[in-house]
Amino acid sequence: MRDRILEFWVGLFMLMGIIALFILSLKVSGLSSFSSTGYTVTAAFDNIAGLKIRSPVTLAGVKIGQVSGIKLDTTQFKAIVTMRIDADQRKLPSDTSASILTQGLLGANYVSLKPGFDQVFLKDGSTIQDTQPALILEDLIGQIIFSLKSSGRK
Repeated sequence: MRDRILEFWVGLFMLMGIIALFILSLKVSGLSSFSSTGYTVTAAFDNIAGLKIRSPVTLAGVKIGQVSGIKLDTTQFKAIVTMRIDADQRKLPSDTSASILTQGLLGANYVSLKPGFDQVFLKDGSTIQDTQPALILEDLIGQIIFSLKSSGRK
């Protein structure tokens, strides 16, 4: 009888450990967000350069949300990025600007928000009007090489 009780507690402990590891792996990987509260805003970009769903949305370097959707606007031919902003960030001014930046030289892309000075705040379903597209490293290198070739001919 004592062995059965010990086996029960060991099994229960192992089950709780497996569940904890599963929850931890979901949290670390970003596949699941247990805090689904917040609001959604959209922004149209000329080029998103590899931005992915679940990429972070930051304000002053602090993560305040994540990209929840990306689609193509077939009339303006722009990428429409939908962002889920945390509920405690309700006081973002309506003239906030959005930029796509890169983490490091070859890192992943993310959306950086820069607040404006308007007294009206973004709400669920708002659109950020002022956007800056991602800088494409290959385009910059091409421009440098072209300018070096042009200056070498003179």
